[in-house]
This record gives sequence, structure tokens and C-alpha cells, in this order.
Amino acid sequence: MTSLSDLPLRANLVGKAPYGAPQDPVPVSLNVNENTHPIPEDVVEDIVSTLAEAVRGVNRYPDREFTVLREALAGYLGHGLTPEQLWAANGSNEVLQQILQAFGGPGRSLLSFTPTYSMYPLLASGTDTEWIPVERPADFALTPEGVAAAIAEHQPDIVILCGPNNPTGTPLRRDVILAAYDAFDGILIVDEAYHEFDADTETAVTLLPGRHRLLVSRTMSKAFAFAGVRLGYLAADPAVIDALRLVRLPYHLSALTQAAAVAAVRHADAMLATVADIRAQRDRLGAALAELGYVVHESGSNFLLVGGFADPEGTFEALRARGILIRNLSIPGHLRITAGTEAETTAVIEAIAELSVSGSR
Repeated sequence: MTSLSDLPLRANLVGKAPYGAPQDPVPVSLNVNENTHPIPEDVVEDIVSTLAEAVRGVNRYPDREFTVLREALAGYLGHGLTPEQLWAANGSNEVLQQILQAFGGPGRSLLSFTPTYSMYPLLASGTDTEWIPVERPADFALTPEGVAAAIAEHQPDIVILCGPNNPTGTPLRRDVILAAYDAFDGILIVDEAYHEFDADTETAVTLLPGRHRLLVSRTMSKAFAFAGVRLGYLAADPAVIDALRLVRLPYHLSALTQAAAVAAVRHADAMLATVADIRAQRDRLGAALAELGYVVHESGSNFLLVGGFADPEGTFEALRARGILIRNLSIPGHLRITAGTEAETTAVIEAIAELSVSGSR
């Protein structure tokens, strides 16, 4: 059977592995930071009705500029944004890929601070952009001085800051963003995939005026509970949006994706009604695990990075055997756990407590 080694693969892709996370059909799935709360039934009915209407026109190509969706997203984000400052694609991963296609590539580099989202180096490889990982401090929190020093040392073309950071949950301070922007002349991306879960941090969207190299990425996969729809979006200077038009595929957002996303934004308050409960379950989970003696890192997201596991892989497999799927990201002594429903959170707490008592942690 033919293998990758038999193919004329691009040199910088040799030895790489695709993104992957277990997809076992377990009763409690808390490994990919999904919103485990269902969409309200009345919202489901309106989205289905909107999709049914959109299907009647699918013999034609969709609006290439997805004008209605951009208007809806601008209204949702607020802060004086116009539709010309909004972009969208099939998940924030595609948004980030388009940014690297436009501003990265051979001879250019992307810097970020690790551990962080595992797709960043994969997107860099896919666009032939050099990946520059800089290790975070022990508490995972970035400082203006540390970020500015790393940028000065490595001279990247693109910097991406994830806030709250995945997989650590660490909030991203405003002064860190400003220090990064002022430290170089390249593109600065602030990835706010989990922003809605951070009640204490102001969005980087407020920093956009006068900063044409600042790009703020968002997604509907998390707080909006829309992971299966695949809709990510971006706020930036209109010139940046024009640059992304140069690399996007024609009609890249289907009519159905546009229709579903517009309907979801129309019901933003209802779609985001579970955020407060998810925060409460996150905090409940953190308090319970801290009481058991684990190290629970500060999180502004819908998940926790938890340290203190003598055998993370063993704990991961023991929980998996109990029908609970969390995430082992090979951070020594740590596991990441998504905050789920009250019942799911209870199941995780009880299972880890049982493993701790039995000495299987």
C-alpha cells in the first residue's frame, strides 16, 4: 500500500502529522472545548426555517461577499465597526489560513507563545511560513516586556496572540497586545475564539482604530454552540479585508452557511444565554479539583488546564474507560478539561476524585 513516503510531498510537510483529537462516541465528551449545551428549540426552528428558504436558491452561487452576514457580524461586535471591516470563512482556522496566505509564505515567519493552539504551526506549514515558537513563562501569562523582547529577537512577519489562550485558558492583557503591536511592523493577530467566556477582559476590537496591522479573529464554534456549522470571522481594517479577497476561493461560504450564521446572530442573546452557566461550571470544576490537590490554572475560557497528575496518560485512559473524554496535550503533569453541563461536570469531578482516592491519578 502506498504511504506518504512514496509521494513527492513538499519538503516542509515531511514528517508532519495532521491535526487530530479523539472522537470517541462517549457519554461525556469534554475534549475539544465545544459548548455542550443545546441550542434553544425556538432558535433551532428559526434557523431551520431560514435554511429551508436558502435551499430554494442553491441553484445559484451564494453572495460572494456575504454582505448580509457581514452586516450582522458588525452589528454583533459593535464598537462602531462597519461591514467593510468584517470577514468570514469556514471556521476561524480558514480565516487564519487566509491571513497566512496573504501575509506569510516562503521567506516569512509566524511567531507565537507556547503552549498555544496546536493549529498555528500546522497552518504555518501548510502555507510554507516559518514557525517560531517562544515558550511562555511558568505561569503561562505573557508580559509586555517579554513579548516585545521576543519580537525584537526573532523579527517575525506575523505574530499571533491567543486570548484567552488555548490550551492554558490564560487571559490576554491589553498592555500585552499594545506592546506587541508597537514592537514590529508586521501583522498582529489576536485570536479571541473564547472571548465571550472571559467576563473581565475587554475585546481587542476596541484597539482597532488607528491600527491597520491589528486583526481580531473570532468564531461561532464556542460560545454560540455552532461548531458544526463552521463559521469563523475577523475584524480588521478594510485594506486587510481586501488582501484576504486575493487568496480566498470563489464563493467560499455556502448559501446555507451564510443563512445559518445570520439566523444565529439574529438570536445572539438566546445563543449566548448558556455562557454564564458554563463559567459557573468551569469555576465549580476548578474549585473541586483544587480541593483535591490539583493545580488549576487561571482561565478566562470554557475549559481548565489542570496540573498535578503523576500520570496524565494513565488518568486520561482511566477516564476514557469510564466514558469521559478529556484532552491530553502532552504538557507534563497536565490535562485539559472542557466545562460542560452540570451533570457532565459532576461526572468528571466524581471520576477524578475516585481515581485520586485509588491512587490512579
